Amino acid sequence: MKKVIVIGGGPAGMMAAGQAAMRGESVTLIEKKDRVGRKLFITGKGRCNVTNASDPEGLIANTLGNPYFLYSAFYTFSSSDLMDFFEKRGVPLKTERGSRVFPRSDKSNDIVKAMEKFVVNNGCEVLYNTSAKNIITSGKRVTGVRLSDGRELECESVVIASGGLSYPATGSTGDGYRLASALGHSVTQCYPSLVPLLSDEKWIPLLEGLSLKNIEIKVFAGGKEVYSDFGEMLFTSKGVSGPVILSASRYINDKLSRSPVIYIDLKPALSEKELDARLLRDFRKYNNKDFKNALSDLLPSKLIPVIVSLSGIDADKKVNSITKEERLALLRLIKGLAVHIVDTAGYNEAVVTRGGISTDEIDPSTMQSKLVEGLYFAGEVIDVDALTGGFNLQIAFSTGYVAGNNC
Repeated sequence: MKKVIVIGGGPAGMMAAGQAAMRGESVTLIEKKDRVGRKLFITGKGRCNVTNASDPEGLIANTLGNPYFLYSAFYTFSSSDLMDFFEKRGVPLKTERGSRVFPRSDKSNDIVKAMEKFVVNNGCEVLYNTSAKNIITSGKRVTGVRLSDGRELECESVVIASGGLSYPATGSTGDGYRLASALGHSVTQCYPSLVPLLSDEKWIPLLEGLSLKNIEIKVFAGGKEVYSDFGEMLFTSKGVSGPVILSASRYINDKLSRSPVIYIDLKPALSEKELDARLLRDFRKYNNKDFKNALSDLLPSKLIPVIVSLSGIDADKKVNSITKEERLALLRLIKGLAVHIVDTAGYNEAVVTRGGISTDEIDPSTMQSKLVEGLYFAGEVIDVDALTGGFNLQIAFSTGYVAGNNC
């Protein structure tokens, strides 16, 4: 029996700890907070989008940060394996739009409880309210962990699964980067990802709370298109959020110095010619009304004053007096409402961290360090990240499974 210490009680750490204990190892799980799974509990707005029902190739296609590093992990423990894992532990699942998988109860706590039981029932010791100060080595081999309270625990293997920098209130404060760096590992540049975006447009606060469906966005940085998407978005008091925006953030979080702009097509189902015909029809209908009262059939009421103001057309101008040039300018605005991005909302609101421990220094088939024998990594602490839809949790569980079976 070997002694294994797992640092971090998130999805990756709990999976690693439970798997190692199932193999008969003596496992101690170190959790900084007073309970495990804090970040897991708040994912998916409390519903927990636990995975995505894609095959391994689909998982790789939605992973943007070093996808091929995860090839072995995804094939070793796929999304269908993870779904079986929870079903067998009494958590029925359901698959929704975009192959997103949730507990049927819509309660993230069911997932957290199942993982906690998996850890405890397999005999893991869990130490709460403590953290790893440093990892002790002898000659390039792990021999123990020194805790923040001064205790030293001997072990043959350590799994660093302490998360990245996102949602620091849950305990993810970059401890793993510090521990790994002290042992010679490289940490790549980190950015908040899958995060709301901030804008300095004066009209943004007027739209706070407005949700738009079936819109299309095109994202430019430095004058070049870097991303496009179709779906839903939301205006906040300081910028934009929602599914398409969170995904877009992954493509511009390292390009903020290049003046990124998001162009929103409010009517992507209509070509410019079709939209012009629609405007002409609406203008005929409201022929004698003021311009500010002529867009109610076309746009959400909260958006109309903003579009009217940005169009440059006098709000009180009679519709029958609007020129062709003014109408075409309005058309271009509706097909490309520009939102200039100045920053992200930061790690406090980021779903995941982009960047982390360099994958060049980790064996993808075992998750063991190539620099220190007995040192393993799992989850967000590694330089791997994916789009929204359950892919990042699958990364955590897959890498945790591999680390737990090899440590």
